[in-house]
Amino acid sequence: MPNRILVATACLLCFSVRLGLGADALDWRSWRGPLGNGSIEQGNYPVKFSAEKYLWRTPLPGKGCSTPITLDGMIYLTSSADGNDALLCYDFQGAEKWRSTFGKENAGKHRNGSGSNASPVTDGKAVFVFFKSGTFAAVELDGKVRWKTDLVERFGKDTLFWDHGTSPVLTEKCVIMTRMHQGESWLAAFDKQSGDMAWKVARNYSTPTECDHGYTTPLVIQHQGKESILVWGAEHLTIHNTTDGQVVWSCGNFNPEANKLWPAIATPVIVGDMVVIAYGRNDRGTPRLHGIRLTGSGDVTQANHVWMRNDVGTFVPTPVVYKGRVILVRDRGEVASIDPATGKTIWEAAFPKNRSNYYASPLIAADKLYAPREDGTVFVASIANDKFELLSENNMGESVIGSPVPASNCILIRGEKHLFCVAAEKKP
Repeated sequence: MPNRILVATACLLCFSVRLGLGADALDWRSWRGPLGNGSIEQGNYPVKFSAEKYLWRTPLPGKGCSTPITLDGMIYLTSSADGNDALLCYDFQGAEKWRSTFGKENAGKHRNGSGSNASPVTDGKAVFVFFKSGTFAAVELDGKVRWKTDLVERFGKDTLFWDHGTSPVLTEKCVIMTRMHQGESWLAAFDKQSGDMAWKVARNYSTPTECDHGYTTPLVIQHQGKESILVWGAEHLTIHNTTDGQVVWSCGNFNPEANKLWPAIATPVIVGDMVVIAYGRNDRGTPRLHGIRLTGSGDVTQANHVWMRNDVGTFVPTPVVYKGRVILVRDRGEVASIDPATGKTIWEAAFPKNRSNYYASPLIAADKLYAPREDGTVFVASIANDKFELLSENNMGESVIGSPVPASNCILIRGEKHLFCVAAEKKP
């Protein structure tokens, strides 16, 4: 791993998102990448591309809104295939190497949803997947299914108003899943080798209507020198032991006015000892953005709220971190750079106005911000030196809901019908 990533990780100390064993700068092993914040500093990435201008593209067998991951020159993504849940493996020329199929898919409710919303994750030895149908599985790197279980069959159907969004995450020994909905909510750990459940704990909070619905993905962090799991949802931020799932830290009071219909969708981002939480309904003009300090233990609600803003936020896209700043791509295309320590705006900008929304979470690769709009337009902007400069507007010809992924100076873009690989033009 390049020294710059090692140094950046070390600077986060006990609050940094866990890299995972053997993570490499060219590997994007989980939805938000090796640092869990959607950002990578190295590389030379493309600016101009389109549905007709790409390094390669390959057709996908069905709909899926998950983000691809990469490992050792291979690409893994979940998708519908002939009406079934599937994990597909491609090489870096776009050739399908294998696919593992499971049971019948449970197709999405929302126009931008699917039965394959959850992104896969890998520890370098297997790929772990979850589907809305309930299928939860570990797959070897050659496509052989290591184990499979059905979480809907075991724990009941989810009652989420919209499609499942939470992706699995990995601790040293286990793969973690959480369900936050109206009803019995829980956090559970399953042995990576056998699939046996190591522990399962309830995570239930009384909230206004729909505020107990969560689509966020947990973060595996170091807290007070121990591997821990950070979970945001149901108006509470909690930290759990990885050994037994017990809560060791909690913070509430994110909705004191008891607003209804505020599900948790955007996943938190961590910078140093601060976690930034995007909540509220930015899509309806009631955003909230919170800065919480990740110190102490027990119930820190009274002590750890550092700042709150009600004039900026994001509802669906998860923020991204860039050189100590939190970058928001808001639901209608406004962009803001936020100081995580104070909550103050460093700069503001906006992509061109359009009736379409932003559902994909943005990527920052080197100094470029990649922001897909739901209609398939992918914007690229430079954000170097605290300045926003729109570089290009790229039409991919089909809806883009998954997040872009950096791969060896290329960008992978998962469209509704194709997987694209776009590359920078070579200089003569």
